[in-house]
Amino acid sequence: MTPTITAFQRSPDRGRGLARDMPVRWALEEVGQAYDVRLVSFSAMKEPAHRALHPFGQIPTYEEGDLALFESGAIVFHIAERHAGLLPDDANARARAITWMFAALSTVEPPILELATARLLEGDKPWSKERLPLVEDRVRDQLKQLSVRLGDDDWLDGGFSAGDLMMVSVLRRLNRSGLLDEYPNLSAYVARGEARPAFKRAFDAQLAVFTAASTG
Repeated sequence: MTPTITAFQRSPDRGRGLARDMPVRWALEEVGQAYDVRLVSFSAMKEPAHRALHPFGQIPTYEEGDLALFESGAIVFHIAERHAGLLPDDANARARAITWMFAALSTVEPPILELATARLLEGDKPWSKERLPLVEDRVRDQLKQLSVRLGDDDWLDGGFSAGDLMMVSVLRRLNRSGLLDEYPNLSAYVARGEARPAFKRAFDAQLAVFTAASTG
């Protein structure tokens, strides 16, 4: 059965591939699973029909038969469990890959999102100049530890896994910040993820939506 995911009709990331449907698209491309996309407007996301799928009125959602899921991490985990290619066969390696998925979303991403808020939404506040360096340092604290752990390896734990997919997706939010450039091995790590054919297919599919919305 072909699953259906939801995505922004007009993405606020302006074609940068940062919307939350991106890691879901990437995961589906990695495992070779065809999928349909239902585009939703910001107003439709708050309607009862969409909230029945996503109680917080966001994207993405995932529908497959009687199964309906929300939250990108949970959806990627489901895809990885259902299909070969994103989780190792070895039980211990599999558990570690899942741990990295949680680390990406629970440990690494929160300060990155805080930084985005500080720069985009709070930049005009009188206390912004004092707060911003503190937020940047919190991001650096996480990047430093991740950089040490990755070292010279291509991926976080052996071969590419769902843990890398989620971590690269999170780190891509720093592409324009300059902070990632301070850690060359992490910049190279993100570049390796973006060079994967499955990522490129997912990115192009999401970009096509933005392009159509911009010209339509």
